[in-house]
Amino acid sequence: MNFDLALILVVLTALTGVIWLIDKLAFAPARNRRAVSIEQIAALSDAERKARMQEALREPVITEYARSFFPVLVLILVFRSFIAEPFKIPSGSMMPTLLVGDFILVNKFSYGLRLPVLNNRIVDLGEPRRGDVIVFRYPGYQCDREGVPVRSGSPCYEPLSPVPKQDYIKRVIGLPGDEVTYRNKVILVNGVEIAQTYVGPYIGPAEAGRNLDGAQVKDEMLSETSHRMMTMPRNAGLEGTWRVPEASYFVMGDNRDGSADSRYWGFVPEANLVGKAIVIWMNWDNSIDFRRIGTVIN
Repeated sequence: MNFDLALILVVLTALTGVIWLIDKLAFAPARNRRAVSIEQIAALSDAERKARMQEALREPVITEYARSFFPVLVLILVFRSFIAEPFKIPSGSMMPTLLVGDFILVNKFSYGLRLPVLNNRIVDLGEPRRGDVIVFRYPGYQCDREGVPVRSGSPCYEPLSPVPKQDYIKRVIGLPGDEVTYRNKVILVNGVEIAQTYVGPYIGPAEAGRNLDGAQVKDEMLSETSHRMMTMPRNAGLEGTWRVPEASYFVMGDNRDGSADSRYWGFVPEANLVGKAIVIWMNWDNSIDFRRIGTVIN
């Protein structure tokens, strides 16, 4: 079951704020008037008058909770929506860069400030660059005008089925207007081959149920900074050429033969961007791997 945490936070923040505001405008004045009338009763002792005033001014329990939780929820909502948000890596599609069990922090303002839930960009602060590791809302399989899944850069974005509310993480390969070719496990962008350097066989934690024997790790230079990726020599992988539409991005997983990405379901619309992955702050897969804590993602 998928829970939209952003929507839950917005609803709770609005609810507590409305309760607090209604009490402030409608019920608090009445309590104050009762307290003043008690203050004017001369027959009461000071202790009795004080006790009755405290009782008269006492807020309803729901108002107390709303007043207490509202500022906390506002802070969480602002931080999560506009500054940073944590995510957990559920699959091995970004190995060897990211492993199953990595908890990452995503910069929410790298590509502009967006309204929570609606995800509409309200402040333009930048665009994804080639090589960025991005989190985005899965757009669903895209089709051309004949209903065939996108395989060659078609501009159609009509999903074949309802789009699930699910976040994906991949690496940006193609920018708007780029021509991306994937052939013989090598990427070409606008006809220029992306350099690769063989590092060695993959050594490290393996995703449960996946045989990584023979996997080859390589350094790839999509940008000025290299990153690690891996391929399986015995797996063919989907090849082809794609033209990236405007306001869209072509993305791939670093585990090239173990990733469902733009080669299969199409492009990532700009409106689906969530943010840029920046650091691993925890790794938990049966136990804590302290070596990965604080690892910068590039």
